[in-house]
This record gives sequence, C-alpha cells and structure tokens, in this order.
Amino acid sequence: MAANKQVKMEVFFQALADRTRLRLLNLMGEDELCVCFFVEVFGTNQPKISRHLAYLRRAGLVSARREGKWMHYRVTEPQDERAAHVFSEVRKWLAEDREMRRDRERLVKICCAPQQPVMIQGAPRPASLSA
Repeated sequence: MAANKQVKMEVFFQALADRTRLRLLNLMGEDELCVCFFVEVFGTNQPKISRHLAYLRRAGLVSARREGKWMHYRVTEPQDERAAHVFSEVRKWLAEDREMRRDRERLVKICCAPQQPVMIQGAPRPASLSA
C-alpha cells in the first residue's frame, strides 16, 4: 500500500514538473476545453497536446469526455487532501505568471473572434467565454 501511494505521489509531482502541462492546467482554469483550443493557443500539434493531457489524466488532475469528434478536458481536484492543497496553490501561482496570463488572453481572443480558425470551427466554446 505504501509503495502505491509513493508511485501516485511521484506521478502527481512529475505531472506538475512540465511547463506544457502547467500551461494546459492554467488554460482550463474552471472551464472544460476542447483539445482543438489548446492546439490553437499553443501553436503546436494535436498529438503533443494529447500526450500531455494523457499524462495529466494518469496523475488524476484532469478528466475527459467525448462529444462527437471533440474531446473535452477539465481540471479535477486530487482526492488526497495534501495533494489537493498543493494543487490549489500551484494553480494560484500559475494565474499570476505572465506567460500563463498571455495564454488565457490568447484563448479569449481565439474563442471570441468573429471568424474562428478552421480547426476550431464548430467546437463548443468554453462556458465562461460563451456568455
């Protein structure tokens, strides 16, 4: 049992030890986002984004659901109380980071553009940006 907890702790911290994964968590914020929005904001390919999201899922930090051809991801709180506290503090820290704020601004700009990029046309917009 202790070894299992140790593995979970390592996976948790490894998930947080990558800038791309931190950027993904920050972009999701309190929203549920389609993979296509991450691709547009980061200007990278979908397989790279999906690998990082899979890592975050294994760590229990995000959940996913499919809606037609769209995969949506959202942040989930860790079940362990200590991990949840650390995760909350990390997310607060991310919200203060300049690059992370630029990512959020780019997401808003892309979501709210009168003519969305082809890759995200038809994708459901994040709830907080749809209003």
